Amino acid sequence: MRGLWRLVRLTPHVLHGLWIVRTAFASMTPEQRHERIQWWSRKTLRVLGIELTCSGSELAAGHLVVANHVSWLDIAAVHAVLPQARFVSKADVKHWPVVGALVTGAGTLYIERTSKRDALRVVHQAAEALQARDCVAVFPEGTTGAGPELLPFHANLLQAAVATQSPVLPVVLRWHEPGECFSPSARFIGDTTLVQSLWAIASARGLGIDVQILPPVPTAGLDRRALGEALRAAISARL
Repeated sequence: MRGLWRLVRLTPHVLHGLWIVRTAFASMTPEQRHERIQWWSRKTLRVLGIELTCSGSELAAGHLVVANHVSWLDIAAVHAVLPQARFVSKADVKHWPVVGALVTGAGTLYIERTSKRDALRVVHQAAEALQARDCVAVFPEGTTGAGPELLPFHANLLQAAVATQSPVLPVVLRWHEPGECFSPSARFIGDTTLVQSLWAIASARGLGIDVQILPPVPTAGLDRRALGEALRAAISARL
């Protein structure tokens, strides 16, 4: 009953988000859009019974956010704290029902992960966004993991920060629930479908997400591989 009630409440909230994206975003200033994105993301977590805690300080503008990846809800968790973040996401998310329209409205940059040419295009696009003082966010693991241990970092997209000498903001995401330091309910791995994951999250008791913003990492003098190793070490140590 807990999960069913949360999903009943989530439905009008999601439809409201779609309405905002499709009818109101075009006339809003960037600051107004960020405010709505943060409000919508925080309410999404509340409706699903997820407690949000956050620590650390963000940068003003023009930085790359790098986070570990556990759940499809990671984007909402980051947007609840850093609503200005423009995520780089795999292209098939664009075609997910409802979710695709929402993340597209939030300014997501899409990438065909199997195409080296497309990766280069997105690196240039991300670099242009950073030079325009936007905040770009990536999950360098490239896919979701179980939580306690990080997958290898793919450094290609970090080249955007290296090329523009933009600082990188490491963000640690730790999903937890009673009796578990790393929540099994939030994991989106293996053959788990989006529907199965949504039901597991909605049904969970005491699910929480801890968002930790670590000190910025300067990129001067680093190549993308060295930067990736430094970021992975920082996030792994905090996990």
